[in-house]
Amino acid sequence: MENTLQWTGKLSRQPYHHMHHGGTFMTYATGTYAMNVRGGEGFRISLTPFSSEGEIELIRLRMESDTPLAPRDIQIRWNHPAVDIQGYWDPGANRDKGLRIDFSPAFDSKATSLAPVYSLYNLNGLNRLTVAYSDALRPHKMRAGIHEETAEFECLLQLFTEPSPPMTEYEAVIRLDTRELFYADSLREVGEWWAAMPGCEPSPVPAAARMPMYSTWYSFHQELVPEQVEEQCRLAKQLGCEAVIVDDGWQTTSNERGYAYCGDWQVSPERIPDMKGHVFKVHEAGLKYILWYSVPFVGPYSGAYRKFENKFIDTYGTDGTAVVDPRFPEVREYLIGTYEQALRDWDLDGFKLDFVDSFNLSEEMKDSLGGGRDYDSVPEAVDRLLTDIMARLRSIKPDIIIEFRQKYIGPLMRKYGNMFRVADCPNNSSQNRIGSIDIRLLSGDTAVHSDMLMWNPEEPVESAALQLINSLFSVPQISMLLDRLPEDHQQMVSFWLRFWMTNRDVLLGGKLTPLSPDMLYPVVTAAAEHKTITAVYAEHIVRVGELPRDSFILVNGTLQNRIAADFAADTGERKMTVLDCKGDVAAYQVVSFTQGLHSLPVPPGGLIILL
Repeated sequence: MENTLQWTGKLSRQPYHHMHHGGTFMTYATGTYAMNVRGGEGFRISLTPFSSEGEIELIRLRMESDTPLAPRDIQIRWNHPAVDIQGYWDPGANRDKGLRIDFSPAFDSKATSLAPVYSLYNLNGLNRLTVAYSDALRPHKMRAGIHEETAEFECLLQLFTEPSPPMTEYEAVIRLDTRELFYADSLREVGEWWAAMPGCEPSPVPAAARMPMYSTWYSFHQELVPEQVEEQCRLAKQLGCEAVIVDDGWQTTSNERGYAYCGDWQVSPERIPDMKGHVFKVHEAGLKYILWYSVPFVGPYSGAYRKFENKFIDTYGTDGTAVVDPRFPEVREYLIGTYEQALRDWDLDGFKLDFVDSFNLSEEMKDSLGGGRDYDSVPEAVDRLLTDIMARLRSIKPDIIIEFRQKYIGPLMRKYGNMFRVADCPNNSSQNRIGSIDIRLLSGDTAVHSDMLMWNPEEPVESAALQLINSLFSVPQISMLLDRLPEDHQQMVSFWLRFWMTNRDVLLGGKLTPLSPDMLYPVVTAAAEHKTITAVYAEHIVRVGELPRDSFILVNGTLQNRIAADFAADTGERKMTVLDCKGDVAAYQVVSFTQGLHSLPVPPGGLIILL
C-alpha cells in the first residue's frame, strides 16, 4: 500500500496524471507543486509546507510509526515545467552539466559523499529551481530529469537507499528555491542554510589551510625518501608554500598502491627511520606537516586485521582489504587514538583523512545489530567518529588541519574538516578548474584546494602555466620535483604563486561569479570593492562592467594571444601592464577604452592589469 500525503494547510485535492511509474496516483497539491510519495509501509507520512519566504518554499517531511520499523526506499516525486532551463548542476555532475532524462541514474548523497542539492538554470545562469534536503547524514538519491511525454522535469528525492536501522520517527525539510537569481547565489544560500543547522556548524579554518602546499603524491608516490622530501620542502618554502602533505608510502615498503598493509599505522623504518626527526626538519624548513591516513581500511597483512576480524562491514578492492565497522566504540577509539598518538609523538600539524566515503554497509551485513555495537546506524556512527576525531585533535592542537577530497564533501564534512581538495586529476588543468569551482559553490569559508599540480617538464612553459591558472580560485598544491623543473618553469611557478599570494584575498574571499557551468566555467570572476580578477579559459567574450576602485586584472587561461573584452562604459585613461606567463612585462601603455568590443593582445598564459 502507498501512503497518501497528509498536509496541514489550505490545500486542494486533485488527480496527478504525469507520474508513469506504476500508475496514476491521487496526490495533494500546494500552491506550487503536487507531490507523490511511494513506499514507507507502516509509517504515517506527512508533508507539511511550513514556510514560504518569497519564492523559497520549505516543506517538512515527517514519518511516524507505533513500533520500530526499518524504512527503505521511500520516493517523493513532483514535476517542474521545463521552461527556460538549459543546464543542470549537482555536486557530482562534474563535466556532465547537461539536462538529465527521468530514467537516468540519480546521484547518491550521504554525510561522506556529495551534498543533497541540485540546481536547474538557464543559459544566463539564472536559477529556475534549486532543491536541497536538510538531512545530509543518511543515504539518499536525487535527480531532476526530463519526462519526454510532458516536457516537464520529474524531480525525485529517494530516501533510505541503504539499509537503515528501525526507527519510530523521522523528520527532515525539503527546500525549494525558484527565485530568479544567479545560480551560484542560490547554491551559496543553501550552504549557509545547512551551516546554520545544529550539528552542522563548520569547523574553524586555520590560516595555514589557506596557503599553498607541497604534496608528495605525484612527485614521489610511495617512494618516499625523507632527505629528498625535506629538500623539496625547502624549495617549496621559497616559492611560498606553507605546508607539506606526505601521502601514502610512509607506512609500508609496498609500491603496489594497494591498502593491504594499512591498519597498524606504524612508520616503515625502511622508508623513514626517524619520523620525529624528519618532521622536525620540515618544521625547521618553515613548513607545517600533514600526514595521510586511509581511515576505514584494515589490510590482511596488518595486526589490526586480526584485532578487528569480526568487526568489518565491507571490503575494498581485490587485495582482501576490509572496512571496519564504526558502530563498535572500540573501533572508533582505536582510530582516534592512533591519530592522537601520532599528533603527540611526531608533532604533526594536520591529517589527510582518506576514503571516509567507504564506510558502506554491505548487503551481507545489513542485519548486523547489537553484539557490542553502540549504534545501529552506520551513518550516525561515522558522524560520531569524525566529529570526535576533530574535537579531540583540536583539543591537542586548536589549529589542526583536516583535509578531505572530492567527493567526500558536503555540509557535515565542513564540521569534520576544514580543507577540501579536488579529486585526483593528474595533469588535467581544466578538471582542476571544474572541480575547485564545484566545491567552492557550497563550501563557504572552508578552504578549497586544487588537486596536486603536476605536468611534464618538457611542456611548453605556456602550457604548464595553465595548471596554475586553472586553479586560481582555489588554494594551489604543487607536486613536482622542483629542482628538476626547467629554469623557465621555475620562473613561471614562482610568478604565479606570488600572484596568487598577492591576490588571495580576492581570489578566495571576493564574490565568486563562475559563468556558464554547462560550458564548464569558461569565465570566472572574483570581485571585491577594490579589485576584480577575471580568468578566461576559452575563446569567449568577457563582459566588463564598472571597473573597481584600484585594479582590474584579466587572466588569459588559453593558448591564444588575445582576449575579446566588451566594456560596458568608457574606461577613461588607464595604465595597462601586460605580463607573460613568467611575469615578464610584454607591454606597458596608457590606454582609454571606449564602450564596446575590444581585442586585447596578451601572451598565452599571461595577464593584463588595468590601474
